[in-house]
Amino acid sequence: MALSPLFVVPLAAYEVPVVGVGFDQSTVTILGAVAIAVLIALSGFFSSSEIAMFNLPKHRLEGMIENDIPGADLVKGLKDDPHRLLVTILVGNNIVNIAMSSIATAILSIHFGGLVGVLLATFGITALVLLFGESVPKSYAVENTETWSIRIAKPLKATEYLLFPLIAIFDYLTRQINRLIGSTGAIESPYVTRNEIQEMIESGEREGVLEEEEHEMLQRIFRFNNTIVKEVMTPRLDMTAVPKNAEIDEAIETCIQSGHARVPVYEGSLDNVQGVVHIRDLVRDLNYGESKNDELELADLIQPTLHVPESKNVDELLTEMRENRMHMAIVIDEFGTTEGLVTMEDMIEEIIGEILEGGEDQPIEEIDADTVLVRGEVNIEDVNESLEIDLPEGQEFETIAGFIFNRAGRLVEEGEEITYDGVRITVESVENTRIMKARLKKLEIADAEPEADEEPGAAPLEVDENDE
Repeated sequence: MALSPLFVVPLAAYEVPVVGVGFDQSTVTILGAVAIAVLIALSGFFSSSEIAMFNLPKHRLEGMIENDIPGADLVKGLKDDPHRLLVTILVGNNIVNIAMSSIATAILSIHFGGLVGVLLATFGITALVLLFGESVPKSYAVENTETWSIRIAKPLKATEYLLFPLIAIFDYLTRQINRLIGSTGAIESPYVTRNEIQEMIESGEREGVLEEEEHEMLQRIFRFNNTIVKEVMTPRLDMTAVPKNAEIDEAIETCIQSGHARVPVYEGSLDNVQGVVHIRDLVRDLNYGESKNDELELADLIQPTLHVPESKNVDELLTEMRENRMHMAIVIDEFGTTEGLVTMEDMIEEIIGEILEGGEDQPIEEIDADTVLVRGEVNIEDVNESLEIDLPEGQEFETIAGFIFNRAGRLVEEGEEITYDGVRITVESVENTRIMKARLKKLEIADAEPEADEEPGAAPLEVDENDE
């Protein structure tokens, strides 16, 4: 019975078809190994080319052209037709991979026989291609997108000319198939992604195109839609409001003393806010209104306001307030209790930074490179950013005062200190039970206390009042 060709061990010599030149087994093996090495390099070239070309953002390419970087124009020419560029890369990559597999199968079959040679070639070439033809070159291309795209532009253009017949055929066929299945065949998105914009901002600051203040403002814009009302509101404790049965003169005096043009009006308690009054309406209707008698009441001047949950996104609230032409909203918790209020100014400050009134202290005052003095109601995120530290935010607190109470587990007094993760926090000012100001200082690693690695939900740290 005749054996299958897969089980036949080829002869120890090989003759090149048509040419008729014979080679011994060792020569064939060496030539095949060299060919496989070259083909693996070509496979890596095509794989990395795909990553470099299609990961290069449009704005970075335009910047390279503006800076007259050699080869940038050629890269742009290739990317102007992304469909043909992709076909060129895929045709070239498949040709070298198939050729590599065929050569490996032939060489290994000489030494191990047909079936064993096929199996060894299949698994061996797969491993080599995954490692040296895909993983390594693609990782390199991701890290060196700009420089690598410049280097491979000329070889890619040469490949396009060399394989033009095949590329033209497959380019045409794929476009027709895409048309039949209703696909646009778009390779690259014409839109700039959020990550690309953030990358542009970071690149602009590094290159000096953007000032530090401009960079911070743009970063605040990106954080804006992830900010909730609770993070920007004025807490209930700091609210200035007037009862509904108050006299107009009293309401005007409250506005003047607080420095606010608008104040909430409540009936009974702050949990029952009826609306807001504007000092403009109070003064105008009191002095110039049609009713100049004692019948004019504060209730007649109340304007409606929004009541929003503390978990509402700030960007949604800003849109809602603009549509309703309102400048103030009352913030409530899940039980309907008033938690605070938020104004249009509070939300705008999230973008442009704190707008300070006359005599008002900075929320974060930089003492030196490692020390800041902050108000108790400042968000932990802002403190982390200013001091380049990583204090955690808990579910029950978002401010530096809340963090201190969480770590201490009790009320604290002026001068008390806690240390967390290499940061010493000193309570500078307390009014009644409220922390008004705290000083944060980054410590040297040797000065950090062992308790610093505890999680926010762990037992409170013991407060050391005489640490220094």
